[in-house]
Amino acid sequence: MTAKRNRRKQTQSLQERLDAFAENARERAHDLPPGREREMLLRRAKQNEVASNLTDWLSAPVTPRRGPT
Repeated sequence: MTAKRNRRKQTQSLQERLDAFAENARERAHDLPPGREREMLLRRAKQNEVASNLTDWLSAPVTPRRGPT
């Protein structure tokens, strides 16, 4: 018997979800005292921002390159 896969319809784009997580993590980190948990939240926020930027970059339309003249 095969395992049933959990499927979920996403209502927000990946980029929106990454941005929302990063913003939420920064807000939570702001309320914490300096320490390991705060640093981890800030690191995760930065990783999500980078992933969001990469998603945006990868989904951008490709412009044709001009060859040497």
